[in-house]
Amino acid sequence: MTLLLGVGALFMIAGTVGLLRFPDLPTRLHAVAKADNLGLGFIILGLIVHTVSNGVGAGVVAKLLLIWILALIGTAVNSHLLATREDDG
Repeated sequence: MTLLLGVGALFMIAGTVGLLRFPDLPTRLHAVAKADNLGLGFIILGLIVHTVSNGVGAGVVAKLLLIWILALIGTAVNSHLLATREDDG
């Protein structure tokens, strides 16, 4: 569990560094979209392991997975809208 949370935090930090360091919008979007979604996935998996090991119901696991799915959809839509807005110039 701790390993999954740590790996997730490292991916989130890498995405944040990419957001701050990359020069233009498309590369910043790529860094944030990929690294943060993967980091959130690892964090959600760590939380699922924690809830299952503590005997919490399946409803909590379903809510955690729903959070991850909605974040994936939100990031994809947000990245697409920002990238198409950048193309309009």
